[in-house]
Amino acid sequence: MLQQKLTLGTLDYIIIFGFIALIISIGLYFSKRAKNTSDFFLGGRSLPWVLAGTSMVATTFAADTPLAVTELVRQGGISGNWLWWNLLAGGMLTTFFFARYWRRAEILTDVELIHIRYSGKEARFLRGFKAIYMGVFVNALVIGWVNLALISLLQVFFGLDAQQALLWTLGAMGIVFIYSGFSGLLGVVYTDFVQFIIAMTGSIVLAVVVINSEKIGGIDGLKAALPPQALSFFPDFNTADSHSTSGILSVSIGSFLAFLTLPWWNSWYPGAEPGGGGYVVQRMMSAKDEKNAVYANLYFQIAHYCIRPWPWILVALSCIILYPHLQGSEARLGYVLAMKDFLPVGLKGLLLAAFFAAYMSTVASQLNWGTSYIINDFYRPFIKKDATEKQLVNTSRLSVLIMILVAFAVTSQINSISAVWNFLLQTGAGLGLVLILRWYWWRINAWSEIVGTIAPFIGYGLVSYVFARYIDSSWGLPIIENPKGFIFTVTFTICCWLLATFFTRPTEEKVLQAFYDRIKPAGRWGKYQSGSEQTGQLLKLGVIWISAVIMAYSILFASGSLIFKQWSQMFIYLGIFAISLLSVKILAPQVKIFE
Repeated sequence: MLQQKLTLGTLDYIIIFGFIALIISIGLYFSKRAKNTSDFFLGGRSLPWVLAGTSMVATTFAADTPLAVTELVRQGGISGNWLWWNLLAGGMLTTFFFARYWRRAEILTDVELIHIRYSGKEARFLRGFKAIYMGVFVNALVIGWVNLALISLLQVFFGLDAQQALLWTLGAMGIVFIYSGFSGLLGVVYTDFVQFIIAMTGSIVLAVVVINSEKIGGIDGLKAALPPQALSFFPDFNTADSHSTSGILSVSIGSFLAFLTLPWWNSWYPGAEPGGGGYVVQRMMSAKDEKNAVYANLYFQIAHYCIRPWPWILVALSCIILYPHLQGSEARLGYVLAMKDFLPVGLKGLLLAAFFAAYMSTVASQLNWGTSYIINDFYRPFIKKDATEKQLVNTSRLSVLIMILVAFAVTSQINSISAVWNFLLQTGAGLGLVLILRWYWWRINAWSEIVGTIAPFIGYGLVSYVFARYIDSSWGLPIIENPKGFIFTVTFTICCWLLATFFTRPTEEKVLQAFYDRIKPAGRWGKYQSGSEQTGQLLKLGVIWISAVIMAYSILFASGSLIFKQWSQMFIYLGIFAISLLSVKILAPQVKIFE
């Protein structure tokens, strides 16, 4: 690994340790408010949309995020970011089709939905299985890759060896435990708010300093030094050079369209679950009412996709000019070199504090979210049904500590972050449609979700260990390079859970009726549905959803056009934004989405 030890001054250390002290103080301040599980995991269901939404954005801003964007931009210019921009459609789908339902359900975790939606022993099994699978296994993998990113940063920042960096990471997790383990979600959310401000401030400061340096010469200098396609918002599919800045990883248009249109609705992935899930749903359920839940998620989508990435992209583009020798996985370290070479004493400490803030925010959310599954969906229903709220809160704190140790052990076994990403994306392929339809179609039952959870592992195994070995190695490539393996797993999984749905008994009628009466979902609910429901609601919501997706992309590209002084493009995108916003404003009152 490239070693670039940073020299820190006294002011840098004061800023870093001052930040740590502030975060711990906030956590300890809220520690006395976590008197029951609703307080500990949902903050008493009292959060305004700004706090809930900011917490979502902060959680997705991990320590490795700016570095990952730097690598994407080196490989594919600005258009390289479509690797994650494509998930916007799924996020907006959650905003308009599911946010109100999650808040209306009045449950503690998204796994608890299984308890009120399905019936029978299969439902109990599914709830317990998902509590352990997602709360422990998936959670440990996510924390593990975030830890691996921090370890890499510590090695580069301070010249530590791998073992030293691992121990320092354990210390950072200990700090997270002090404030998240005692304060619960309220402490996590309020520290998220502070951490996000610090993290974004540091990112913006670095972008301004680097862009205005003599070596870059401002935006005009940046544009003059880079080929036009590097600044394009959309990929060029004609390039054959995978390391140039003229395409998006040199993929075919078919692969790009598959990546753009498939994962967001059919593949379960942490933070981008079809229909909502994980910490995103946790924040929506913690909102003080349905209106705040919808606004929180809408704000999250716009901040996450439209506003947050531009400071990182500007630094990443500058790194192409400043550090042309960085290739492959080392390209991401250009961000670190920019910190080392351009920030004065004090600002280095600010940006390091920003990185620690990003790390702590993500890990704190993961720990609180994962523990909520273990306590609410496994410990309480299966181990100690008569536990008091005080006992559950104390057990939750112990579970946070145990989860830290498990995640730390997993961290030492992870060698590649991208391998974990691909594994989770592939082994969730085809499940997403079940998670969407369970709200809108009465016939979906527990077996649908059980088979939809297991089948992707079988499909992925066939693709990776049979087709890729004995037919063609291209079957085993990631979706962005060749989508046929992913498409096979999706098709295989959907066929499996559809067969399971129709060959097993439906959910008990009394459970379906109780679910419908509580949630009042649109869709195909047959005899359980009251005749007074508006039949055109789904169509109008669909138009609002598409308009909101277009609106968000318009904000993203209008902002970029403003930064790069592309005035005609900016006005075009602003016009599209105005039309899409008008569409949302006209239709929203008809479906009462913001009421």
